[in-house]
Amino acid sequence: MSIKLGIIGLDTSHSIAFSNLIHGDDKRDDLRDLQISACMRFPSVFNSEESQDEREAQLEKWGIKVTRNFEEAVEGVDGILLEINDPALHLEYFTKAAELGKPIFLDKPLAGNIEDGRKILRIAEEKNVRVWSSSSLRFTNEITKAVESTDEPVLCNVFGPMGQAAAGSSLIWYGVHSFEMLNTIMGKGAESVLAQEDKHGIVTIVSYSDERRGIVECNRDSRFYGGRVQDTKQLVPFNVDSSAGLYYNLLVKIKNFFVMGEIPVSLTDTYEILAMMVAAEQSVKSGKAEKVISCR
Repeated sequence: MSIKLGIIGLDTSHSIAFSNLIHGDDKRDDLRDLQISACMRFPSVFNSEESQDEREAQLEKWGIKVTRNFEEAVEGVDGILLEINDPALHLEYFTKAAELGKPIFLDKPLAGNIEDGRKILRIAEEKNVRVWSSSSLRFTNEITKAVESTDEPVLCNVFGPMGQAAAGSSLIWYGVHSFEMLNTIMGKGAESVLAQEDKHGIVTIVSYSDERRGIVECNRDSRFYGGRVQDTKQLVPFNVDSSAGLYYNLLVKIKNFFVMGEIPVSLTDTYEILAMMVAAEQSVKSGKAEKVISCR
């Protein structure tokens, strides 16, 4: 028996990439438990109507209905993929989806600001909705090996592209990948950040409650991901091959979530990632360390 999913959002390439691995030319047999029945599109500053027309044609070729109506997109589904490129719209559509009581995967980042992020957590708790959110970088083979190779990491440096957002914060929109790597390795407990911006991007020093330290470089005009992690005994460097199964590794976790109920990332982890990025933006403006605001 397959799990029927509805996609909300066509302004991100993830809607195509996921559908391709489930129904398209690159279909994976171990994802056969998933079925995408429909996708909702709407105007977005992150993707033109012409580009969405092309994406719609591709989805229809794979047998996926494309609609501009939310109710049609989620009719008869067992779960929902919120694949919305614009973080400013995450709260609006999460609120609608939460009313259905279906499990939800909310693609990164959690939201575009702290207030929306807190509201999403509150709604999820009030509605008792099973939901999680993540960047695909969390599940790369290199990050997984780095985590497995170190015991209680003390220092961690990560780097990745900044990207240029069509609207809102570029750091939140795309720097989330790098902050996701840091959280995957170091876990929760970030207390404050000190960030500085130059022509190359934004560098953030993260201080943890137990005197650990993380450094996140979000670099402009760069496409490379990597870093190093240290515990008291060793240093483990890593470079991420971003061409090797990023979406597939994430979809395996999504499948396990919808089929077996496994939640690989807590919303409190995802919220802390957002809170670190917001604090970093504040620190760039203030020139001093800024507190990482808790979700409560």
